[in-house]
Amino acid sequence: MAIIKPFKLEEVRDALTAIGVHGLTVTEVKGYGRQKGHTEIYRGAEYAVSFLPKIKIEVAIASNQVDKTIEAITSAAKTGQIGDGKIFVIALDHAVRIRTGEADAAAL
Repeated sequence: MAIIKPFKLEEVRDALTAIGVHGLTVTEVKGYGRQKGHTEIYRGAEYAVSFLPKIKIEVAIASNQVDKTIEAITSAAKTGQIGDGKIFVIALDHAVRIRTGEADAAAL
């Protein structure tokens, strides 16, 4: 799972496709980390934006692709500015392709 800046989505998708990751789920989310939001001025009034728009990408991959996938996401999503995002690696116990009934590695 990766949380990235919205404008980096296409670059990350292209990087993942280039290394053979063909499926992903994308969710529009809001959140904050160390940046803790910011203030904006709208029609002359200043207000705090506590939750910033982000994109959450989820991919299910074989364990031997983890390092390559992390590198692809990191290099494509990095701007060098605060708020570039995070990557979380979570173990996947079981996967099933609904259409065919294939399981685990065959379902990925």
